[in-house]
Amino acid sequence: MKVIYALLSYLLGSVPSGYLIYRRIKNRDIRKFGSKSMGATNLLRLTDKKTALLAALFDILKGFIPVFLSLKLFDDINFSLLCGFLAVLGHCFPLYIKFRGGKGVATTAGVYLALSLPSLAGVAVVFLVAIALTKYVSLGSLLGIMTLPLTALIFGYEKQLVFFGVAFFLLIVFQHRENIKRLIQGKERKLGEKEE
Repeated sequence: MKVIYALLSYLLGSVPSGYLIYRRIKNRDIRKFGSKSMGATNLLRLTDKKTALLAALFDILKGFIPVFLSLKLFDDINFSLLCGFLAVLGHCFPLYIKFRGGKGVATTAGVYLALSLPSLAGVAVVFLVAIALTKYVSLGSLLGIMTLPLTALIFGYEKQLVFFGVAFFLLIVFQHRENIKRLIQGKERKLGEKEE
């Protein structure tokens, strides 16, 4: 039963929300435009706030649902964290569109929404402050996710939350590798800059 549930967590995470929404609106592959990501930030750049918010909501739910339900069904924090990680992995490497997906930030937020509100609050504060100061969503995302293992330690959560917090951070750093290069080169687009 757990093996099937874990597989379903990955498959749910693999549903390419931003890709499908942009395909529906523009009949084009979002991964060929803007930052070439299928996340809410790129949708904001290419469309509007409402569309980006819709994609973000779907991406959050992809992380929240598997974890929330697994806690109810199995009452096993280790398994729930694994299912959450598989959902984020699915978002980053979706089966349905040749394993080229998004950055995983919103889906990770959904995982921690189900598991640890203080940790998620720490992420949100750092994320928002970083964006307010720099206007770089990618930098805010990286700094915010970096707080996951730190807040888990501060609030005395299970060591598994610390371990998986590090795993989520490393995965998201990998997915942001091109953003990191652009940040270093001073070529990263700021929040609100539209695709030319």
